[in-house]
Formats: sequence, structure tokens, C-alpha cells
Amino acid sequence: MQLLKGFAALSALATLGSAQLRQVTDFTATPTRLGMYTYVPANLKTPAPIIVAVHHCQGSAQGYSSESQLMPQADRHGIILIFPNSKSGGGCFDVASTATLTHDGGGDSQTIANMVKYAVDKLGGDATKAYIVGTSSGAMMANVLAGAYPDVFKAASVYSGVPDGCFYVQGSTATQDPPGWANSCANGQLTKTAAQWGDLTRSYFPSYNGTRTRMQIFHGTADSTLRYPNYQEQLKQWSNVLGLTASKDATNTPQSGYTQTIYGDGTTTTAQLVGYSAANVGHTVPQHPDMDIAFFGIP
Repeated sequence: MQLLKGFAALSALATLGSAQLRQVTDFTATPTRLGMYTYVPANLKTPAPIIVAVHHCQGSAQGYSSESQLMPQADRHGIILIFPNSKSGGGCFDVASTATLTHDGGGDSQTIANMVKYAVDKLGGDATKAYIVGTSSGAMMANVLAGAYPDVFKAASVYSGVPDGCFYVQGSTATQDPPGWANSCANGQLTKTAAQWGDLTRSYFPSYNGTRTRMQIFHGTADSTLRYPNYQEQLKQWSNVLGLTASKDATNTPQSGYTQTIYGDGTTTTAQLVGYSAANVGHTVPQHPDMDIAFFGIP
């Protein structure tokens, strides 16, 4: 009955296969006024995996539902998709305030974490199988969520982002519109040691001692919006958070011009941290939904 009540509160927007992208009208677990959109395939077997897909600046939940290419995957594997919609006039997410960078501290990050709880409570989602995909501002948010809510998200796939906390702006608030912007970070000028980045991430949830979110990171070498040095800074950060040191590279993997870096033991689907450097690719790194699904271990 609770599951049916959750579906009844949704209004249809778009259709793929036998399911529809819907706006959730009874999601009231703020602290911020993000919109919540879901795609729940007809073949759902509960409890179902959950993927949160977070759009870029000047984007939307509706647009990213197509750009992420995840709806066919949801149909194939019985996945619940959540598409947060920014409340900002520019379509960016708050990745800069103290609130959003603190576990249960407020900001857009807590609102998105609450969307996962909604999907578990009302849509048949599996609380132990929640994942994140994000691009640009959405990639920044994916890093923030992995840092502040490792108890919620098992793995993340990040396209063209910056390290967790890199956009922190002193005095930025969760209600600011547009959210804070840090030029030094965007331009790839903010560098820290691996330990410094790791300590920053751990400071958002200092009491946490459980399993950390696995990370898959894509970045283009020709990115002029969130410049390429942010790729190495992210790898430094998460290698420290995940306690990894050794890495191995494979050129032209998974395609020509990409260099894959795997940290620690494991394969592309089992490793704790995997990076992909895309030569001569700009800010819009193509989505790789098959790789996202495989990295999450959903099949």
C-alpha cells in the first residue's frame, strides 16, 4: 500500500518503454527546495537498486534523464532512477556551503540523500544499493555526496568534476543563488596533498568509520571549464580516502585516446578507484552508461 501511495503522488512527464519520468509531488524532506523526478521501470523487482543522476549547470532533471542514457539501463536491470532538479536560476547545485559539506548539515546534499530515503520507503528501493552519476556541477555534487554520505552511497561515477570540497567558499550559504563559485578550483589552481584532500573529506563526517564510496572518475584533458588538473586532484583525494597507493595504467582503454588508471587490486568493475583520462576531450565527456552499471555491480 505504501508503495502504491508513492506512485500515486507522481505526475507523468515523459515515457521510455513502458515507464515514465515523473515528478514526485509529495517529496517534502528538504532542507532545500530541489525538485525530485523518478523513473521506475515496470519490471522492478524490489528491493531495487537506486541510481541518483545529477545534472550539470544550465541543465535539468528532464534533460539529464536523456543525457545520462540511464533509462534503457533501468528498463534492462530493474533500477529506480532519481533525477534531482536544481532550484538555482543557473541550474547549478550547492557544493560550496558548509551545510552541504557536512553530514546531515543541510544544503542540497542532504536533500538528495533524503530522496534516496524516499525511494527506499515508498518506491521499493534497496538502501544497500544506492549509487550516483553526475556531470560537471552534478559531478561535483557526486563527489560531495560520496564524502558527506558514504553511509548512503555505495559507488559513484563522476564526469568532469572537481575534488570534494574544492569549491568551498567561506561565507557561502545553502540558500545562495547562484551557489558559490571558486575560480581557483575551476581553473585547476587549487592543489593539495593526498592527505590534505583526504582529511578534508573525512572532516565532513568525522564519526564515520564504515566502508567508503567506490569512485569512477572521467575527465577530458582539454576541459576549459573545470580544468584538467582537477582530475589528478580527485584521484589524489580518493586514493587517500580509500587507503590506496599503488596504481596501474592502461592506454587506449576503454577506447582510443583514453588512459585508464586502476588503484589497488581488482578489475574495472571491482576496484575501489578507477580513473579515465580522455585525451583532447573537452568539458563534455561522453557518458558511458554500460561502464557505470558495470562499475556499480548491478548486473
